Amino acid sequence: MKVKKMVDLSWEISDTTPIYPGDPEPHIETTHTIEKDYYNLSGVYVGTQTGSHVDSPYHFRNDGDTIDKMEPDFFFGPAVVVRVTDKRAEEKITMEDMKPYMDKIDPGTIVLFNTNWYKNRGTDLFYTHPFVAGEVAEWLVEQGVRFIAIDTMNADQSNGTEFPVHDLFADKRLMIGENWAYLDQIDFDNVWIAAFPWKIQGCDGSPVRAIAMEIEE
Repeated sequence: MKVKKMVDLSWEISDTTPIYPGDPEPHIETTHTIEKDYYNLSGVYVGTQTGSHVDSPYHFRNDGDTIDKMEPDFFFGPAVVVRVTDKRAEEKITMEDMKPYMDKIDPGTIVLFNTNWYKNRGTDLFYTHPFVAGEVAEWLVEQGVRFIAIDTMNADQSNGTEFPVHDLFADKRLMIGENWAYLDQIDFDNVWIAAFPWKIQGCDGSPVRAIAMEIEE
């Protein structure tokens, strides 16, 4: 296996990293400097859902596994990019949208939803994003998909009271990635994803450095 190309799918972590409203606000602070302490060091405060991140089952189930309990093989594997860049604000990604990709999705495939909504960062539109329909999530689980990711702040509709994608994936002990970016820059077909979380004990999720790789086998 040879990596021909890499695409970074992650937001940078800073005080202005976009977050879900009400989540802990990230803060980066310089604590030591070469001038004073002979070395540079910083303090980093982030929520478990800050920036590009993954959700473990515990995010939506008190009895669900926390992020440190999820096997590393969840976060590395072949991927399919579902292009749904024509979606409008608060519009569902439906089974009709999935039809061109159905024969490409095998058990263990990581499914990436490319909406390009990340480009609305800094505007109110960013928070009224497209989302994955419950029936799509159910079909993907039936196909053996264990990990999906999307370039919006939420796989479900935000500001609602029902979260069918999160509920299903938590119940089935599966993974969701959210607030990813730059999926439109994946201009190759043989895609593999690496998006390993921090091994944070007892928590609901973690920021990730999500990378798409073009693989030559």
